Amino acid sequence: MSLLLRRLSPLLLLMTLAGCDEAPRFTQAEPGEARAGGSTTVNKRDQNAYSMPSANLAPSRRLDFSVGNSFFRSPWVIAPSTTTARDGLGPLFNTNACQNCHIKDGRGHPPEQGASNAVSMLVRLSIPDQPQYAKVIEQLGIVPEPVYGGQLQDMAVPGVAPEGKVRVSYSTHTVSFKDGTQVELRQPQLQITQLGYGPMHPDTRFSARVAPPMIGLGLLEAIPEAAILANADPQDRNGDGIRGRANQVWDDAQGKTVMGRFGWKAGQPNLNQQNVHAFSGDMGLTTSLRPLDDCTPAQVDCLAAPNGNGANGEQEVSDNILRLVLFYTRNLAVPARKDVASAQVLAGKNLFFQAGCQGCHTPSFTTAADAAEPELANQLIRPYSDLLLHDMGPGLADNRTEFAASGQHWRTAPLWGIGLNETVSGHTQFLHDGRARNLLEAVLWHGGEAEPARQHVLTFNAEQRTALLAFLNSL
Repeated sequence: MSLLLRRLSPLLLLMTLAGCDEAPRFTQAEPGEARAGGSTTVNKRDQNAYSMPSANLAPSRRLDFSVGNSFFRSPWVIAPSTTTARDGLGPLFNTNACQNCHIKDGRGHPPEQGASNAVSMLVRLSIPDQPQYAKVIEQLGIVPEPVYGGQLQDMAVPGVAPEGKVRVSYSTHTVSFKDGTQVELRQPQLQITQLGYGPMHPDTRFSARVAPPMIGLGLLEAIPEAAILANADPQDRNGDGIRGRANQVWDDAQGKTVMGRFGWKAGQPNLNQQNVHAFSGDMGLTTSLRPLDDCTPAQVDCLAAPNGNGANGEQEVSDNILRLVLFYTRNLAVPARKDVASAQVLAGKNLFFQAGCQGCHTPSFTTAADAAEPELANQLIRPYSDLLLHDMGPGLADNRTEFAASGQHWRTAPLWGIGLNETVSGHTQFLHDGRARNLLEAVLWHGGEAEPARQHVLTFNAEQRTALLAFLNSL
């Protein structure tokens, strides 16, 4: 920031960085703004900032949180094993522990260019929808690749071939700001090598997905459905160009279609089902909701491999373990914001709103009175997401449908805690496939419904860009 800007009064600084002569919208922090998770918010800003229990969780309830954490962190082993509570890994899998992808409960990252060890990034697979698969599409949201299924699993138990390896390379192009500043953006190209079961369907769709951070998930689950749907406008009746829509997905437990809210395309309806599908797809572990190993009919060795089911038919992940992991994932707290009252952060907040970013990144909600956990009820939260799908344009498209989401649709990612990503996860790679190497690149990848906001940001000068990033990093 220039010496001149540092000498300006806070109000003049806000007006200067916002690039307007009138008083800015935000001249001071909102009451309670630093407590993004309401009463659940924790004051933790080190590498464990994403791993803390809700601040209002009673000591008597923290035991379940700790036990759930142990099942989230500790590795599962191949069956049969003397470690019967944690055996049954595979036969096909991507990792042996939840924490390997959600590093310190944070954000995953793509493999280094040329490396074949994806670790905290997976690749979804599907083929184009076809009428004869209507029932499959209703329940899975996709038509899985016939031999490899809906997710590429690059690891396997002995005697079973892994499905393949993932390599990522990048092409680049340059975007210019109005003041001439240039930013290089990189676009990933996936290469699937060492296929273990023969060629894939020629029309296979691929979608790379890094693991998202775990904070505040229980609070997002506790937002009333009506409050989310109140922001939906698929026909753009208000004419603002933003067409948020809710995904409509299959609920395994209820056996019917409901609103989706979790996952990069809002393809899961609730946290328990999200966890169940992660156990199944990522680690090859069975549950009462998904009692079969994730093997396709063509994968004979996978189907014949030993499993960790109990003698009386108990699944590899018991209902009690699933309950404890659910409790843990619901109660990972959001860390408090920093510098909410600083002039630069407030200026950046004004710029965020002037660009129209809040049209999708809805600042706040109040959670339901009947939330699944009492600690999560009646909380004023600030996730900066509407949990709706938006067309983000061809630049970010994976060309892969998922229930009601098209190949250009993505759920608005919550922004809370994003400024601590480097501290917790050791990197600043963002978006669904980690292509953005910092927050500015992430903003510049926005297109489609967000194109007007992107064009507005491209008019910002250096001081305004710094202010916008200061606001984002304060979240």
